[in-house]
Amino acid sequence: MEPAPCLWLLLLSLLRVSAGTSQSPPPEPCELDDEDIRCACNFSGPQPDWSSALQCTAAVEVEIRAGGRSLEPLLKRVDPEADPRGYADLVRGLRVRRLALGAARVPAPLLLGALRVLAYSRLRELTLADLEVTGTPPPPPPPASGLGIFTLRLRNVSWAAGGAGLAQLQQWLQPSLLKVLSIAQAHSLAFACKRIRSFPALTTLDLSDNPGLGERGLVGALCPHKFPALQDLALRNAGMETPSGVCAALAKAGVPPHSLDLSHNSLRAIASAGDLQCVWPGALNSLNLSFSGLEQVPQGLPAKLNVLDLSYNRLNRAPRLDELPKVGNLSLEGNPFLLPEAPRPQENAMNSEAGMAPACARSHLAVGMSGTLAVLQGVRGFA
Repeated sequence: MEPAPCLWLLLLSLLRVSAGTSQSPPPEPCELDDEDIRCACNFSGPQPDWSSALQCTAAVEVEIRAGGRSLEPLLKRVDPEADPRGYADLVRGLRVRRLALGAARVPAPLLLGALRVLAYSRLRELTLADLEVTGTPPPPPPPASGLGIFTLRLRNVSWAAGGAGLAQLQQWLQPSLLKVLSIAQAHSLAFACKRIRSFPALTTLDLSDNPGLGERGLVGALCPHKFPALQDLALRNAGMETPSGVCAALAKAGVPPHSLDLSHNSLRAIASAGDLQCVWPGALNSLNLSFSGLEQVPQGLPAKLNVLDLSYNRLNRAPRLDELPKVGNLSLEGNPFLLPEAPRPQENAMNSEAGMAPACARSHLAVGMSGTLAVLQGVRGFA
């Protein structure tokens, strides 16, 4: 086994493969900017120069993609369970704070061995993208020695363990420090909740870009009582159907977010009879329903919000006052009834008499200032 005399080559154990030599080497696949801030590597060429990644040791942000290669051969050359304490000081000296690794088929021992090394670094944000994690992971390190990152982003990462992959990965982290968790394009969001420890510091959970999730799958993905500090929940393009259905899922999972993003879902305005009685979390003060194809204000919205975003939907008329919750900041920009054609004066008068907010030709319909909502010209006093 190689003792990994150079730290960065050890961290690149996820990516090193035997590339051979070439009499006419291609341009270096890694680029470091002039300020030594960002370094990006794309080893997609037929004979990549892996040593080019050494220049990334000077960077703060590092992105390395392995060109979709299988890294199984590395298990014969690298000992992922080697004790990294002998070069801990060297690891701490690295400037890297944000690291992205991707585009590889990687054995679990290699991936988790790299995280064991990074636990001695000052890394704060880790992104794993387009990875297929294979094989059985090694025994986890003691909890106190896990990777102390604040942000973890996973995109298109598949695990041999399926839904238990997050539980495996969590054993190599310090969950008490993680504040932001993003999981996109997941192959399975049916997490093994009994094996997952609590994330006591997690304030932001982003499950966007999982169109197969749906409201039924949301309950399992939210693992009850595992996110006690959660404030911001993002479910963009996640197969949600109605706001009230999401409300029921949140209630069942016991998750009370302060901010909920349901944008870019194909939402229905009419709730099912079983969802109408759902009580939204009292802490919820911001709801984003933009880009959701809504033709009218949905039923079953919270009674009171600080922010409601209904922009870029298909509303053909201004919402009536009785359709809206009490809200401090309302956005209706980009809806059809705000197209440049100015409404006729008599239409404005009729709408006002019917209790409807009069239409306005401007695209910026609602502006919240000092807790006051101005829905359209001449309409004020929402408190």
